[in-house]
This record gives sequence, structure tokens and C-alpha cells, in this order.
Amino acid sequence: MTNPSRTSQDAALAATLARGLERMALPLSATVQEKLLAYVGLLAKWNRVYNLTAVRDPAEMVTRHLLDSLSVSPHLRGLRVLDVGSGAGLPGIPLALARPEWQFVLLDSNRKKTRFITQSCIELGLTNVSVEASRIEDYHPQVLFDSVISRAFSELSAMLIATGRLCKPDGVMLAMKGEYPAAELAGVPPGFVVQGVEVLQVPGLDAQRHVVRV
Repeated sequence: MTNPSRTSQDAALAATLARGLERMALPLSATVQEKLLAYVGLLAKWNRVYNLTAVRDPAEMVTRHLLDSLSVSPHLRGLRVLDVGSGAGLPGIPLALARPEWQFVLLDSNRKKTRFITQSCIELGLTNVSVEASRIEDYHPQVLFDSVISRAFSELSAMLIATGRLCKPDGVMLAMKGEYPAAELAGVPPGFVVQGVEVLQVPGLDAQRHVVRV
């Protein structure tokens, strides 16, 4: 028997996602939107046991995880993307669902989290994602990346120093931040050029979001 409250909640989540995507001018098929919401369901389910994210409310997950992750999509370059410190698969899984023609590698040293990412990719039918359970310094890919992105590094300089070798010379490194990171920009190490700091518009999020393009 269908649970009316569950059906109502699912409809509300779907509406929030659809409105957000429309405001972001990011048209995604109904199938992709269903998979994005299925990912939220997996995250909420596993979170009860594995504590993958501090966000507990599925409605908040749609805004703070799905829409937030997808907001950086226009700034990616090339077809090969590395998500460093992916955690529960953010922003990598939402981006991989939205961009099936791109290849994503999701890297994290926490095996509990990489197990969740792996299982999510299986259940969502994601064939354009590879999962690496490794520390950054131990990761040595045969092919460098067009884009290296991180949502988890606390300091811009630490990200650049740790992951710069993984990015193609003509590639882009993207650091997702909250407020404008003026102090961090002053500490960019030699050999890296900041191309810009863009405001990310995340519908429904009452907080600043930026991405630093290096």
C-alpha cells in the first residue's frame, strides 16, 4: 500500500529539483531527474548508519547537494574530470548524471564513503564514473585530467599543491567555496594563475557560493 505522506514528500522533492534546474537554465531529462532524486534517497538511507553528510533532510539535500553541485557544471572544461575528496560523491555523482558524455573519477581516502559511491553508481546505472579509494599523494593516473574539482578542501593553496600534478597544463582547477575567499586568493602558490572567481547561483540556498577557476 502506498504511503500518502511519502508520495507527497517525493512530489515535493521533484518539484524543488525541477524549479531549481529551470532557474539555473539547466535542462535535464525526466529520467536524469529521477536518478538525481534516487541518489538523494540513497544518501538519506545510508546517512542514518554511515554519517556521510551533516545534511539530514532530503529537501535540504536537493538544494545543498544536488543544485549546489550542478551549479558548477558550466565551468568544467574537457571530457575528463577528477573530483578530489569526493566524500559522498559530491559534486561528482550529480555532475556525472547530468553529463553522461564526460568521464569522471571520484577520489576519496575514506573507504566507507567510496563504498557508498560505488554502490550508488551501481544502483543508478552510472557507467561514466570510476571510484578511487586512495590518498591524493598515492594516486597516479596514466592520463591527466581536463578539469580537477573539489568541494571539500578547506584551503585553496592546499588543493593546488596536492592536485596540480593531476591536471593537464591547459586544464582548469575548480575550487568550490562559500563566501568570496579573499585571503585564500592571496596565498595562491607560484605556477598557478587564477582566471576568475565566479558567483554560483544555487536556487533556494540562502548563502554565498563561489567557484575559483585556476
